[in-house]
Amino acid sequence: MQASTAQAFIGLGANLGDRGQALAQAVQAIAQLPGTQLVGLSSLYASAPVDATGPDFLNAVAAVQTRLAPLELLHALQAIELAAGRERPYRNAPRTLDLDVLCYGDLQQDTPELILPHPRMGERAFVLLPLAELAPDRVTPAQLDAVAQQRIACQQAPQAWCPGVQPAMLQNS
Repeated sequence: MQASTAQAFIGLGANLGDRGQALAQAVQAIAQLPGTQLVGLSSLYASAPVDATGPDFLNAVAAVQTRLAPLELLHALQAIELAAGRERPYRNAPRTLDLDVLCYGDLQQDTPELILPHPRMGERAFVLLPLAELAPDRVTPAQLDAVAQQRIACQQAPQAWCPGVQPAMLQNS
């Protein structure tokens, strides 16, 4: 664990099973990570798969303050995915739960296990639109224009799709 905290943004997605329930349970699990506090949660979006197969996804972004180091956070998120039945039979396979570290403060790193910021987040409306709700300074109009043709629709506000999250936990609700 690091002594200081960092703000991290986590992308959430699912396109198999009860997608909404999987995402809501993932948010609850993220909020319970050691040294981690949930500070923001976006609306829930439905989107077409991008570079993937299967049914439409539900997506959101969570903001956390965490003392976990970037790789510790990634490993914790992978454990949450595994507990939700995530399998990785092939690249971009349909998934019960997908959790990605999008940004970790202003850290830039490129290791075999983790690249920050996420290398493809600027190409995906399902990341940029919910991220823009929580951190408009991290998303440019040019980025939003570049993904404007991708099919995506806002489905529900944070309290509607994740009712177990207390409003006091959220900065942008």
